[in-house]
Amino acid sequence: MQSRTVVTIGNFDGVHLGHAALLREARRFAGTGGRVVALVFHPHPISVLRPDQTPAMLTAFENRAELLRQLGADDVIRLDPSAALLALTPEAFIDRVIAEHHPVAIVEGSDFRFGQGRAGDVETLRSIGRAKGFEVAVIDPVETELSDQTIVIASSTIARWLAARGRVVDAGRVLGRNFEITGTVVRGDRRGREIGFPTANLETECLIPADGVYAGTARLPDGRELPAAIHVGPRATFDNETRTVEAFILNWRGPLVEGWAGAEEYGWPLRLDFVACLRDQAKFDGVAPLVEQIKRDVERTADIVARGSARPSGKAMVTA
Repeated sequence: MQSRTVVTIGNFDGVHLGHAALLREARRFAGTGGRVVALVFHPHPISVLRPDQTPAMLTAFENRAELLRQLGADDVIRLDPSAALLALTPEAFIDRVIAEHHPVAIVEGSDFRFGQGRAGDVETLRSIGRAKGFEVAVIDPVETELSDQTIVIASSTIARWLAARGRVVDAGRVLGRNFEITGTVVRGDRRGREIGFPTANLETECLIPADGVYAGTARLPDGRELPAAIHVGPRATFDNETRTVEAFILNWRGPLVEGWAGAEEYGWPLRLDFVACLRDQAKFDGVAPLVEQIKRDVERTADIVARGSARPSGKAMVTA
């Protein structure tokens, strides 16, 4: 007997509270033994339709897939937004989904649009469902409260807006977890090790928050999570205008010293979680005052991460 398959379709960038609600409902529809399949457009369809308007990416596809599985998806399948796929009529697009996955239900948010020119909406989907024999569940928007008591609808757009302004705690409230970026450690100019604070320099395709210094955590390839003082932006004290992401990882000496099997100094994956914004970026009158400030940043980072005081509350409300 074939198990019940429930499908949800979207870009799912950031995998925020609204996406979590979709997965919960899909899981409920699937029932015991059923399958939840998330069809994920990657890259964003706008990158094909209007490349100059492509939004900054919150989460790499691999990270997105991991988060969706944690929320209840059994399978995460990438949809390449090719010109041919985006040219399908709404009915032809759903016919393709039916042929490949045979869903008993499709679960979407109220703002779901699909098919050529985004011509299809949830009413179109309901109509196709009645004709083709699958149910349609539509999830209401999910609201969350920010630190200033503003109520916002959880969306990838608002998460990007908040993070781009350094409001990483509020971005975390929209996501339901700390704002994070993933990437690869690359060689920098090695200034940090010269002043006693060697950093891991992250190369990433993800949206980088506003320039400043942040308290956060670093997730290492072996699964350990350690406190990290994170600097974002140009290194003004050294008159270097290149914008970088650098993390001083507390209580850690680096992959070569730690003795990972086959470890290299560069080229390994790193995830940075942003727990709180410590301060704006500043230019110091020499290395000595910079080092004193870094010491204070590191102390505050250790304290904030230990207390967990800035973690997002995850408080969410579904609007009627």
